[in-house]
Amino acid sequence: MSNNFKKENSKTEIEVKNEDNSLSIFEKYLSVWVGLCIVIGVAIGRLWPAFPNTLSKFEYAQVSIPVAILIWFMIYPMMVQIDFSSIFEAGKKPKGLTVTLVSNWLIKPFTMYFFAWLFLQVIFKNLIPAGLAQEYVAGAILLGAAPCTAMVFVWSYLTDGDPAYTLIQVSVNDLVLIFAYAPLVMFLLGLNNLTVPWDTILLSVILYIVIPLTAGYLSRKYLLRHKGKEWFEGVFLKNLSELTVIGLLLTLIILFSFQGDVILNNPFHILLIAVPLTIQTFFIFAIAYGWSKLWSINHSVAAPAGMIGASNFFELAVATAISVFGLQSGAALATVVGVLVEVPVMLALVKIANKTRKYF
Repeated sequence: MSNNFKKENSKTEIEVKNEDNSLSIFEKYLSVWVGLCIVIGVAIGRLWPAFPNTLSKFEYAQVSIPVAILIWFMIYPMMVQIDFSSIFEAGKKPKGLTVTLVSNWLIKPFTMYFFAWLFLQVIFKNLIPAGLAQEYVAGAILLGAAPCTAMVFVWSYLTDGDPAYTLIQVSVNDLVLIFAYAPLVMFLLGLNNLTVPWDTILLSVILYIVIPLTAGYLSRKYLLRHKGKEWFEGVFLKNLSELTVIGLLLTLIILFSFQGDVILNNPFHILLIAVPLTIQTFFIFAIAYGWSKLWSINHSVAAPAGMIGASNFFELAVATAISVFGLQSGAALATVVGVLVEVPVMLALVKIANKTRKYF
């Protein structure tokens, strides 16, 4: 990677954050804001059902367009920082890609299945009916076989990840996802009639990668040419940085306004499902992050590598669970719990990654 990109990346991702006290306050208490947004979202879903009902009309291929727009707010600040000439340099460093591909496709789906089976069908055997436990395990498998596409850009940003390399990691995983998701899930579930919503996968790739990447490239090129590098880094990026956190919080409100009834009607089972999902998240992060440390991978690559494996493409998992098992199924509930668990747990992993940066 060129020295110019390193210098540019260092300033835009680290100095801008430190200089922006408002963003520091946001990040410092982000877990509190997340909790409040979850509560607000559930309350809106219960007390003002017209809100989620109206938003649900703006969907295509089971992808919420309003949520996609908010995710653009989260992803764009990272995309616009990418020095696109550095993508080719990043692609010449295979270690980070190896870590994320092996952990995501050869380890994660199988450990997810193991932890879900162990807790939901063995340890919690007397607390969950057998048939329902099987459906919960199925939902966990759908989550475990779908590495994150959109939200990982947020986690990478919050850990000062290399935006160019993160883009490569996510893009390669998306290519594998298109071909490997259905066979892998069919193998783990033992299903021969699994219907994967391919339109959901392809649309998500377009919405969460292609569009914000194109917008970032065009706007970066325009602003650097007409405003200069100093204004771009010192003014534009500094003012833009809050969009990531604001977009995350608004997305949570919308997501949980849709799931309010499900969460409130199944509080005990949600806690039981959350146990293996939480353990799996920490476990797979430890594998990818620890492997990166042992392999002497730079922290700006190691942190996103761990985050991709730890987080899930929950939009795809939810859509698949609904299309295969039904809206009211245990599998669908398990994927919703994945959404509920992911953000607080991923914020904890962000803190771990930031505090351990000095060891890389």
